[in-house]
Amino acid sequence: MKDGIHPNYREVVFVDLSNDFKFITRSTVQTKETVKWTDGKEYPLYKLDTSSESHPFFTGKQKLVDTAGRVEKFRQKFGAKTGKSAEKSAAKA
Repeated sequence: MKDGIHPNYREVVFVDLSNDFKFITRSTVQTKETVKWTDGKEYPLYKLDTSSESHPFFTGKQKLVDTAGRVEKFRQKFGAKTGKSAEKSAAKA
């Protein structure tokens, strides 16, 4: 491999600011801060707004949308028209 063309791939600590969840993984993300990890070593620190620990999809606290109401509203608006045209074409056949 050529020298100087690859990004600096190293271990980085990511912190979810919404719940202070921390994890360490390898990354090429650019950082300006460092933090001391539980093993006593100092690692680059990257701050996140959302991670899997705080995202509503992964925590199960997501807002449910009333899709049944939308479907019924659609059927009331367009269902009768489709039903009548389907009956006419069936009667012609």
